[in-house]
Amino acid sequence: MKFYDCRTAPSPRRARIFIAEKGIAVETVEVDLAAGEQFSDAFRRLNPRCTVPVLELDDGTAIGENAGIAAYLEAVCPHPPLLGRDPRDKALVAAWNARCEAEGLHAVAECFRNRARGLRDRALTGGRAYPQIPELVERGRLRTLEFFDTLERRLADAPYVAGEHFSVADITALCAVDFAAWIKLEPGDDRPHLRRWHAAVTARPSVQ
Repeated sequence: MKFYDCRTAPSPRRARIFIAEKGIAVETVEVDLAAGEQFSDAFRRLNPRCTVPVLELDDGTAIGENAGIAAYLEAVCPHPPLLGRDPRDKALVAAWNARCEAEGLHAVAECFRNRARGLRDRALTGGRAYPQIPELVERGRLRTLEFFDTLERRLADAPYVAGEHFSVADITALCAVDFAAWIKLEPGDDRPHLRRWHAAVTARPSVQ
């Protein structure tokens, strides 16, 4: 397998942590997003969406989304389980992972991508150019703060985002919280449960 990565981007970081938690050795190919390598003809053939991460299987199949990569790796390497341990747990992990994407990662991206000078015509990821909408910057910032509040309430009742065990939902939440630093937002002392969780998850070898 080959893993197409970009060390500076939050989205492939999710897959990178997932791979490390599984202890799987995968050949890594670095894609320079700043230089526009994702728009090259060679990369477009691999992933027409022009995004990372991508996991290329030995038969040439290219899996270009975090959800697909996680599903494949969980199936071929079920331990440790990161998508849930029983039907109830799997449902909670899926639900919280979806929320962490929509309410966390997408919120930060809304703010960041609509104000970063280098993304003037790249307000959305992918192969098509979309102009920035400055009015969305403040909305993204407010959505991010609301996401912090959601995590604070949840982590007051559970050690991890989806419940009793570390899961892909924690990976997504961690990448969202760390991505928020790019828009100068970080959990403060008024969110002690979120800070406790963040410190514990950040200390994991897979994250280091």
